[in-house]
Amino acid sequence: MRTQTKETQAELTPQKAIEILSEGNKRFVSNLKANRNLLQQVNETSEGQHPFAIILSCIDSRTSAELIFDQGLGDIFSARIAGNIVNEDILGSMEFACKVAGSKLIVVLGHSKCGAIKGACDHVEMGNLTGLVKKIEPSVNAVETPGDRNSSNPEFVEKVAEVNVHRMLDEVQEKSSILREMIQNGEIGIIGGMYDVETGAVEFYEHTFNIKETVNEELAGKH
Repeated sequence: MRTQTKETQAELTPQKAIEILSEGNKRFVSNLKANRNLLQQVNETSEGQHPFAIILSCIDSRTSAELIFDQGLGDIFSARIAGNIVNEDILGSMEFACKVAGSKLIVVLGHSKCGAIKGACDHVEMGNLTGLVKKIEPSVNAVETPGDRNSSNPEFVEKVAEVNVHRMLDEVQEKSSILREMIQNGEIGIIGGMYDVETGAVEFYEHTFNIKETVNEELAGKH
């Protein structure tokens, strides 16, 4: 399998980018990885890269985007930070990926049993981690639960993780005029999802997929 080129990247739509990631995750779950020569891809990307998506995920060692979506060198940008939160540096990285490098899709990917989410649920304070956890606390405060409001309540933790993905999707579009304009113009799309550390499966939140409506209509007409 060859890596993305300028030509193949240019032909992709945001919807097609989601389909590529979904198909890759199905291969991952089925343990049927695509046949690719990584050393060949090193050579193919030595003069430049043309990733079709940027994926914001957690630093969790189980959530490598390249692995869980079965992608090769040069296929995706991977931005990783505990709790898959958005900050100025992450936004700058997304702007580079989409505006400069031509990526067609932004994915905010949470995961089950997230340690950063648990830390926020427990209001952990520890060095520089304190400030990071506080960026997640609005998601904690937004979730109602009949049980304990801490990490001992797994249902609470998973709901906070889901809300956190939705909040980060909103923050990307609120805090970056560049990305917001690209989404409004139909140049890129943005979507949220959740990775299950027990099964390896990714669930995309289709209702969060944001792209200019006329583009969606054009895509629908092709099927």
